[in-house]
Amino acid sequence: MKNEIQQNIHQQICLQLVKMNVCSIEEIHYILEKINTEEKPFYEVFSQEKWINEEQLSQVLASYLGYDYYNIDTIRIDENLVKTLTYEWISKYKIIPLTFDESNQRYILATSNPFDFNAINIAYALFGTHSQIVVCPDTKLVRIQSRIFAKNEMNQTIAAYNKQENLLEKEHIVGMDEADLVNSPAVKLVDSCLNDAIAVGASDIHIEPYEDIVRIRYRIDGMLYENTAFSPKMYPAVSTRIKIISKLNIAERRIPQDGRITKIYNNETYDFRVSTLPTSFGEKIVIRILDTKAFNYDRSKLGFLPEENLIVDELLKKPYGIILLTGPTGCGKSTTLYSFIKEMNNESVNVITVEDPVEYTISGVNQVQVNNKANLTFASALRSILRQDPNIVMVGEIRDEETAEIAMRMAITGHLVLSTLHTNDAAGAVTRLIDLGLQPYFVTDALAGVISQRLVRRLCPECKKEYLSSKRENEILNIHQSQKLYKAVGCPACHNTGYRGRLGVHEVLKMTEDLKELIINKASTKQIRQKALENGMLDLYSTCRTVVLNGETTVQELLAIMYNK
Repeated sequence: MKNEIQQNIHQQICLQLVKMNVCSIEEIHYILEKINTEEKPFYEVFSQEKWINEEQLSQVLASYLGYDYYNIDTIRIDENLVKTLTYEWISKYKIIPLTFDESNQRYILATSNPFDFNAINIAYALFGTHSQIVVCPDTKLVRIQSRIFAKNEMNQTIAAYNKQENLLEKEHIVGMDEADLVNSPAVKLVDSCLNDAIAVGASDIHIEPYEDIVRIRYRIDGMLYENTAFSPKMYPAVSTRIKIISKLNIAERRIPQDGRITKIYNNETYDFRVSTLPTSFGEKIVIRILDTKAFNYDRSKLGFLPEENLIVDELLKKPYGIILLTGPTGCGKSTTLYSFIKEMNNESVNVITVEDPVEYTISGVNQVQVNNKANLTFASALRSILRQDPNIVMVGEIRDEETAEIAMRMAITGHLVLSTLHTNDAAGAVTRLIDLGLQPYFVTDALAGVISQRLVRRLCPECKKEYLSSKRENEILNIHQSQKLYKAVGCPACHNTGYRGRLGVHEVLKMTEDLKELIINKASTKQIRQKALENGMLDLYSTCRTVVLNGETTVQELLAIMYNK
């Protein structure tokens, strides 16, 4: 009887998911069969299927069981309340206390598995049976749990070290090695710092020693934010710990070093690229965070406007030629290249990349890591690739004349080549290639198109605030009357920055006959750019202006793009 009731519940929930277009009938049959054959809990089976929208699943479960659904990203969570429980308890029962509701005098408890009635009863025993149960996606619960406990561990570690330091100053503690007192907190601090940075979505960690303090900053959505600070006396142990796990020379503090760390966090593998730089008060350390799971971006997430997508479609369908991406360091060129490669990759083509380093793995793509010590450079790798029967080749970066010449020669001999250049705009790529030593006719024969890119911060959808544009903003946006715009506010979902994520703005230059004529006649960058605009190219200002008017970013971000151009 119990099994029949459970099956009926499962079927009703599944039908609701079909109505919401979360799943198809065929997928539901697969799920129900899996529940019966594997004898796993209903929620666990659903959570394992990556093609199911987790938020919609949580909403359906909440509705069916009579609970509220909460977007806990937007809730101001009482971190001290969360820390009354252990990390292990929350992981086991999938319940996290959010806050105390003063008006109703009850706790609000979020669960990602509302079918675990045993866990809910245990939570009731701790917080009272009048507590309000709400439902949230498991990934959000885990992210908040990880962030709170990682930062808490960092602060506890620094406090513990300060306490031990005071003891060491007062008296030598019998039976304890002084190094043990220092190194143990350092290990915990480094580990919790890496965990915390992943949890908040940082791309880089900056650890900076000064005369009287060492500060830790995170780069989130392109901006640096101070996270915490600690005593310089602790820093030698911290820097040594980082060097040990990144396989650097711990005795060498006079010259820069580069290393790598691999770490598993919440069942996902992350790579950390470590760079040290000697400064006046010690080695500054920057750690770049790379998520090594399969690359999951596609072009729809990159910010191309519809009219730009049409040109990109045309470029990617070319059987040969070279497509260049330009822009400063950190503008997302690699991400765009990867998305193009992923889009074009199929069983009928041979795709080979040369990278330094390989940042993401793409199934079915042959990825080559540059190794200068072994004389495997971009240029030498490209020569070997020519004998590997490639259809599509991605070169991480064109840095010199030799690499440029080989890449161009590949492009005019039947291969589609994608690469990057450091130039300010799309037109500048042409003159940059000529400056590297290539003949203008060689460039016009090989070049299919150039995409210049920048990143702007995307407004947080949970807290962005509507307003009417000012007279000054109307002038900047070239509009004649005030329009509805949005500004950044700040909420827990965006860590009070007002922004959440970034999107690209582009200018896409397609090679045409009149542009080729200008290039052969050694026209300037300004002349090439002017002709491209006459041919319909949208420049960075125009595309960013559209993004502002669409309510996705702010006028301030547009100004940042234009002044840093």
